[in-house]
Amino acid sequence: MNIRPAPAARSWSRTVLAVASAATLAACSVGPAYQRASAPTPPAYKEAASGWLPAAPADALDRGDWWTLFGDAELNRLVPQVEVSNQNVAFAVASYAQAQALVRVQRAAFFPGVNLSGGATRSGGGDGGAGARATANNFQLGLGASWEPDVWGRLGLAVSGALASAQASEADLAAARLSAQALLATDYFALREADAEAALLRSTVEGYERALKITQNGYDAGIVAKTDVLQAQTTLANARADLAALIGQRAQLEHAIAVLIGQAPGTFSLASAQWSMTVPAVPLGVPSTLLQRRPDIASAERSVAAANAQIGIQRSAYFPSFSLSGSYGFASSRVGDLFNASSSLWSIGLSVAQTIFDAGATRARVAGAEAARDAAIAHYRQTVLSAFQAVEDQLSTARAQSEQEALRRQASADADLIEQQLLNRYRAGQVGYTDVVTAQASALSARRTLVQLVNSRQASAIALIQALGGGWHASDGPSIETP
Repeated sequence: MNIRPAPAARSWSRTVLAVASAATLAACSVGPAYQRASAPTPPAYKEAASGWLPAAPADALDRGDWWTLFGDAELNRLVPQVEVSNQNVAFAVASYAQAQALVRVQRAAFFPGVNLSGGATRSGGGDGGAGARATANNFQLGLGASWEPDVWGRLGLAVSGALASAQASEADLAAARLSAQALLATDYFALREADAEAALLRSTVEGYERALKITQNGYDAGIVAKTDVLQAQTTLANARADLAALIGQRAQLEHAIAVLIGQAPGTFSLASAQWSMTVPAVPLGVPSTLLQRRPDIASAERSVAAANAQIGIQRSAYFPSFSLSGSYGFASSRVGDLFNASSSLWSIGLSVAQTIFDAGATRARVAGAEAARDAAIAHYRQTVLSAFQAVEDQLSTARAQSEQEALRRQASADADLIEQQLLNRYRAGQVGYTDVVTAQASALSARRTLVQLVNSRQASAIALIQALGGGWHASDGPSIETP
């Protein structure tokens, strides 16, 4: 059955649609045009100006898997597990999905809402006498629609704001992922340093045990004093205590790694292995690229864009709102007559609403949105400054550690030589055992300091990679198109 609306309905439809089309075509956004906030950007990194940094391929970080620069197979196996198992990253993933869903919710407002309704009622009255009213039935079926044209750009601004918030959430996800990866790499190399230091202490303990035996033999022979034996015992006990403390520290690092990859510490273990002491050369690039490579900077900048959109949304309250509505349906007392042309009902209309007086509430909301935008800009600029500080700090630390390593190696070698020479002279009766103990303590301290310095250099390289954004780029992630 082909049921057509009455001529009057068609005339009203054309009129209302023409008005709505003209209003939509003439729509203009009342929000301020967004411009990226300025931020102080130096032409070059000051701490890299001396030219001490080794050359590195420019794409070393762009490949994404920055941890492979350290050349450790076990680390390469562990870090990808952060992506799928770390609960902080999982939280950020869920937050990003929520932000994407909000964008789709805002986009839906561009389209009309359509609803289908139906009902059936039965009514009657009277006391059953001669004047009783007959029982009546009423059946209804209708299709309704409503649409709010985006005359002042409010809906578009809402979508733009939600999109910017989603992009900020995407950057937060990248920051959470990078933070977990960097922490895992730092803890992993700290564990390997603990393994190397423990092996050093075990070797030292064996040497101290031999020295104690020699001293005990000398005491038994009556050629050395009891104090020499006591000093040898003290030195050995201290070394054993340091080894026990180091084993406990290694266990805690192992537990931390387990949590970072989403495992219970009781079910995870990491066997001792050869420590890759590689300290990779990290490419810096120019400082301006940091604005795109740091996810926290990208998140702060997108937050400014979202706050800027809120200003336009609040300003739209100064202007009237338009709404189109229409319905078409049927009503009849009998189901069989429900779809007859004589039972059809229709309506179409255009409504306009304008706030006349709100005691300055709209003006206050606009001022609040502008203040929120200014606060977001200040946060963005502070984030940029902090990012440059982090890079400069890590560069200065890396330079100092690089200079220290050669000196520490020389100091350790010299201390080992002094220890051996004094031990030989003690056996010959030329020096007291106090000199030997002092030399042993100095040699052990020099060895441990050298091992710790190598680990510190690796940790600084990881921190520098993190400060540079870890190879992430603001355009890497998926985009959400605005209609």
